Amino acid sequence: MLGRLEPIDREQGAGRTLREQLVIVLRKAILEAAMPPGERLVETTLAEQLGVSRGPLREAIRQLVEEGLVDQTPFTGAVVRSLSVEDIQEIYSFRTLLESFAFKIVWDKRTPEFFRVLDSRHRALAYAIYSGDQQQAITREMDLHGLVYEFSKHRSLIESWNLLRGRLHFYFTLHHEAHHRKGALPEAHDTYVALAKGDDLGAMLREVEEHMRRGLGTLEAFVVERSARLRGQDVAVSSGVPT
Repeated sequence: MLGRLEPIDREQGAGRTLREQLVIVLRKAILEAAMPPGERLVETTLAEQLGVSRGPLREAIRQLVEEGLVDQTPFTGAVVRSLSVEDIQEIYSFRTLLESFAFKIVWDKRTPEFFRVLDSRHRALAYAIYSGDQQQAITREMDLHGLVYEFSKHRSLIESWNLLRGRLHFYFTLHHEAHHRKGALPEAHDTYVALAKGDDLGAMLREVEEHMRRGLGTLEAFVVERSARLRGQDVAVSSGVPT
């Protein structure tokens, strides 16, 4: 671990459960690279540093696994997930392919219920963005994009989306970090939703591709810089230079 974590301040975290406080601290450490990709989350060490018992710590780590920030692997345990430029490009291309296919399947089968849920999820996303809750906003954004998969009734497509969703949580979190904001822009999905309710499938498919591409270059540059910073820290640590 590149830096020692400070003990949880129970008074400062008043109003939040201990698990919620731990999630916030660990998430911040991961995103700021205090806990770099590949770092094992050793419960005994973390519990001692944070001044907590292992029960709530284990619950917090489980949530980070669900958010896609941490991988749980046999024999190794919980490990901070990595995300390279190649990963980002693969996610972009795969998401574009999947979502375009989903809209092709759903387009002539859209129902009033589809439009109702679409609007409802769009409002829920806007509310989460305005509330300033980054992780809730990410969840609501994925809920909005997940709608077309759900209505496709295509089992393999839905399974592919569910597998990708965990990885996307990390992708979205880094995306917002790269753009120095807490969540998607309030108007970011207005065109997407309007076209999903419209009559032009071609326009919808073009929007899917463009929507996925927005901010991609900034995120790629952020990940490159973050990786370089981590490599520099590793060199400094191995040579005995304090960081």
